[in-house]
Amino acid sequence: MAWSYERLWVLLIKNKMKRTDLKTVAGINSNALAHMGKDEPVTMEALGKICKALHCRIEDIVEYIPDENN
Repeated sequence: MAWSYERLWVLLIKNKMKRTDLKTVAGINSNALAHMGKDEPVTMEALGKICKALHCRIEDIVEYIPDENN
């Protein structure tokens, strides 16, 4: 299984925010940001903080991409 945070990066661009701005506003740690930058899973807590800070829903920031093999 794979995750894509492309929607988050597009949302940040629309809001004229940098990743470091997101870290500060949402109160997430740099590890979570690094994992998202590599399309790796992060905790629901981190995703919740981002949704709260950006006033959006989880599907606005992350997308699940199923494996092609399954």
